[in-house]
Amino acid sequence: MSTEARTLALQSCRHCGAGAPVDVHFCPQCERILTLARHGDYFIFFGLPRKLTIDLEDLERRFRSLSRQFHPDYFYTASAAERIASLERASYLNDAYRVLKQPLDRAEYLLKVEGLPGVGRHQDASELPAGVLEEVFALNEELDEVRAAREAGVPAEQVQARLEAARRPVEERAARQEAQLEALFQRWDKQVDEEAPPDVRRATLESLRGLLQERSYIANLIAATDRERGEA
Repeated sequence: MSTEARTLALQSCRHCGAGAPVDVHFCPQCERILTLARHGDYFIFFGLPRKLTIDLEDLERRFRSLSRQFHPDYFYTASAAERIASLERASYLNDAYRVLKQPLDRAEYLLKVEGLPGVGRHQDASELPAGVLEEVFALNEELDEVRAAREAGVPAEQVQARLEAARRPVEERAARQEAQLEALFQRWDKQVDEEAPPDVRRATLESLRGLLQERSYIANLIAATDRERGEA
């Protein structure tokens, strides 16, 4: 949703029929809690810009404030529609908070609301860059040899040493990916502030999605070595 669209989008109050911006929770006209039919997205719900870097203390304050406003106790004597609205908003609030407080979940959610395909948990290796593929193949081969060595009765210390050596370049790549993610987060936030053209922002999101795919695959490899460590 563009900045202009987010500004103009309205939701309708079912009690008085007045229009209200999607980033408010109570009708400006009659002050009744609004239904969740038109709620924008998690960022709008918290009154935040659609950025990748978030002040977590501020997010926590907003969460606690909204939690109090939506608490069922305040709607005990209200209409059935208002009680349902409070429960819906409280549930949506919890979902939004859980996603936005985690950087990677936040990034994947941003891709979704900006219209890009999600990042699967099980990646197709053929989609990875050549350098990543080489490390993937090398580590998988080494893991196979480690398993064979363990079955052959090779001492645990030697098996662990092989695992550590095989894991090291993958961990180094993971560290580089974290730095690249931070740079992309900053690039996107700057483009939001500067209202960069859609094609420029789209290119940044495409780069972000590709990096998240790589990171997911590398994380799976590291998890595989962790399992082997536990058996060595």
